[in-house]
Amino acid sequence: MTATLPTSAATTVDPRRPPALGGFSPALLGIELRRVLRNRRTLAFTLIMPAVFFLIFGLPERGEQLPNGRSVIAYVMVSLAVYAAMVATTSAGAAVATERALGWSRQLRLTPLRPAAYVAVKVATAMALGAVAVCVEFAVGAAAGVRLPVDVWLLCGVAAWLGSLVFAAFGLFIGYLVPAENVMQFIGPILAVLAMFGGLFVPVEVLPEVIADIARFTPVYGVGELARAPLTGDGLSLGALANLVAWTVLFAVAATRLFRRDTARV
Repeated sequence: MTATLPTSAATTVDPRRPPALGGFSPALLGIELRRVLRNRRTLAFTLIMPAVFFLIFGLPERGEQLPNGRSVIAYVMVSLAVYAAMVATTSAGAAVATERALGWSRQLRLTPLRPAAYVAVKVATAMALGAVAVCVEFAVGAAAGVRLPVDVWLLCGVAAWLGSLVFAAFGLFIGYLVPAENVMQFIGPILAVLAMFGGLFVPVEVLPEVIADIARFTPVYGVGELARAPLTGDGLSLGALANLVAWTVLFAVAATRLFRRDTARV
């Protein structure tokens, strides 16, 4: 005699059915955020160091003013907020290198989590850490005496944060490009050089003409110009916006290709 399954059993959801959103969920994002925030070295590198830079380079400029009457110390604060965000998002994105070395990528391939959802979690985590970095830098600036209209605070902060998306993509690119033991050795010097030649540590206008021309094509230049625009009153620069979009697309495409190559082997 053939047994008949109960109606409730016959209508049970197929366990092989892909999860909603490929497995992306607030719970998974929360776990990733807690993991990142427990890493003291990452927090020191991304949150404390840029704040120290502000105290070193910003406080001596107290009392100096820009042509539009804004304080120079505010200019330094916004520039270093961009730097803090780019360091935070790059570091969070590049964490995939460690996970690859530990074999975590192979384990994830055995779960219903889709590769696109995995990347989305990494990008969201990087952007969350970038937001914290901007807020910390602004808090230190406010404590040091920076006073700006509320709309300038918001516009500069949002521009610095959203612009750091290019470095979340850059971090993923580096994470899939180099071995885990070398990733931080690549990131630190590269970000410092990019910040120097992108106008975060020194205004592009004071650089030699040839270097200034090169600086305008670096991935940092567009973010810095857009973040400082509400402060300087220069308005939206289409060149800076094009710079930001172009580098974001380039790093995203490169990271995607490396990701597909990496997962094809597991």
